[in-house]
Amino acid sequence: MAPPPATVVSPVITLLLRLLTFIFLMISLVILTTNTATLFVNLAEVKLRFNDVYAYRYMVAVIVLGIAYTLLQTAFAIFQVSMGKRLGGDGLYQFDFYGDKVMSYILATGAAAGFGATIDLKSVFSGGGVDQFFNKASAASSLLLLGFLSTAISSVFSSLALPKRD
Repeated sequence: MAPPPATVVSPVITLLLRLLTFIFLMISLVILTTNTATLFVNLAEVKLRFNDVYAYRYMVAVIVLGIAYTLLQTAFAIFQVSMGKRLGGDGLYQFDFYGDKVMSYILATGAAAGFGATIDLKSVFSGGGVDQFFNKASAASSLLLLGFLSTAISSVFSSLALPKRD
């Protein structure tokens, strides 16, 4: 079994992608969880929060899962950049590859759920002070989509680092 190529993608590039993913996910989480609106229905005041919409709850779960995975991978990337060697050998290359694939798909489904719910609910509840609520939810979904894209790029890079088998 041949060792993986050492210089396919610079470890610094991998670290930057991990940090970029982390930043996108953190900002998305903050925007989504602080998002509220007040509706006036039948002379009653109703407070709308992110956890009132199932798709937004799913987004939060996906974002938290993505942050945890990204922090783990960032720690591995920092170790590689600072020490000049990888932790774990071939097994970690496969963990990077499969983990990035699965996580990118999970992040994509979270972004899609957020966009779908926002578009559907915004058309039903247009006006009445909730436009800003749905605009913020759309911004959170957009940042989650950017997190997906940076994880997908990282996935491509991790596939290039897989050991070549005969």
